[in-house]
Amino acid sequence: MKKQLLFITALLVPMALLFSQQRKLPIDTVVTTQHSVTINGTPINYTAKTGTQPVWDEHGEPIASLHYTYYTRNSVKDRASRPLLISFNGGPGSGSVWMHLAYTGPRTLKIDDEGYPVQPYGVKANPYSVLDVTDIVYVNPANTGYSRTIPESGKEVDRKKFFGINADVNYLAEWLNTFVTRNNRWRSPKYIIGESYGGTRVMGLSLALQNRQWMYLNGVIMVSPADYKVIRVGGPVSDAMNLPYYTAAAWHHKALPAELQSKDLTEILPESEEYTINTLVPALAKGGFIGETEKNAVAEKMAYYSGLSKKEILDQNLVVPTRYFWKNLLKEKGGYNVGRLDSRYLGIDRQLSGSSPDYSAELTSWLHSFTPAINYYLQEELKFKTDIKYNMFGPVRPWDNSDDNTRDNLRQAMAQNPYLNVLVQSGYYDGATTYFNAKYTMWQVDPSGRMKDRFEFKGYRSGHMMYLRREDLKNANDDIREFIKRTTAIGKSAKY
Repeated sequence: MKKQLLFITALLVPMALLFSQQRKLPIDTVVTTQHSVTINGTPINYTAKTGTQPVWDEHGEPIASLHYTYYTRNSVKDRASRPLLISFNGGPGSGSVWMHLAYTGPRTLKIDDEGYPVQPYGVKANPYSVLDVTDIVYVNPANTGYSRTIPESGKEVDRKKFFGINADVNYLAEWLNTFVTRNNRWRSPKYIIGESYGGTRVMGLSLALQNRQWMYLNGVIMVSPADYKVIRVGGPVSDAMNLPYYTAAAWHHKALPAELQSKDLTEILPESEEYTINTLVPALAKGGFIGETEKNAVAEKMAYYSGLSKKEILDQNLVVPTRYFWKNLLKEKGGYNVGRLDSRYLGIDRQLSGSSPDYSAELTSWLHSFTPAINYYLQEELKFKTDIKYNMFGPVRPWDNSDDNTRDNLRQAMAQNPYLNVLVQSGYYDGATTYFNAKYTMWQVDPSGRMKDRFEFKGYRSGHMMYLRREDLKNANDDIREFIKRTTAIGKSAKY
């Protein structure tokens, strides 16, 4: 019996060790798989590499490991002339899952044509991916996706090295230098694309890559960009900029006066924009000293363009918070709240009255689709096996927003690099980083106006992730494709 117990113990000990390993990723590893997809009718074979690459400190010690997925088209004879698109999402704290599995990549979510979840969850071929014209790498910043910071021996992680606008830009620029070197892409035309906070990130990276890594770009693409010099600032400009978004969302829900509702969205938005810039901003600048006649006239016009009542607007002294709009636009028209990031989505609150919705209807819908899909896709199709949790949103707070010079960084990068062009893409129904804020950011980058012909804005009839709507998935990818083709500048000298 004693011998039998010893034998059983001998078996159980290694099994216990097997199942009690630390849950962590290799700091530096890659898995390679082969795939094919048909894009715009053309079959394309491609290689997918997904793995981790270190972030090093000044002593050459790894302090983080970033997870990435890198797609290259096969049978390309001249890789030097083939563009590389470097893709980030935002948050801050968001993984790269969103644009990876729903926008530019070769695989996309199983969702309906408007972007709503369908079961069974999963992925399918993306017939509109830009992989036909550019290779793509999706990067997960520290603590997002499978990426993780690494505590120094006997010490806590120095969060100041990662979690702030400037820290984020600095370490990602260094990481990209290593990635480009390892993958022999120094000669390729390069583009960086960022969604939401990723817009701030890529504005900052444009100069950091150029002036600290000596890596010059051909293009910066900002998708539904968050510009902290407008958002959360408050004041007349920030408050007024919401009105054209209110117009768009109200039009979608048929909540505008008949005169506006009878027109197409793109016919009425210029009216709302013109009123915002020329009348509403100056009116709000007067604050409590605005005259009663003017105040009433502005409230009436805001009601006309927003779908809210004149009384609601006067009750809030002409400054209507977005949360109030999401909660109350449809209060008397079905009693739903509308989504923050995409106001086409509807939610049901505990009670009709209130100043903000109970939850974000659009985000809960998106997490339905994305979370099962990215976990399935990375593990089963790309064969990247791990017990690490994929962080859709990772622990990056507190986040340091101080010393944000990213808007001017983009201006400097463009001034120094005649090749550098900018594409801005926004959904009209995005209530978090509104399309008109994105236009305003674009207008403010270069006060001289001498580089305005190198900026381009594209709007779409959906929200923050406009690519979830199938029609906009096609149109937005086509816009990126044409932007890349137009700005690769092969054989053209970089000079003024």
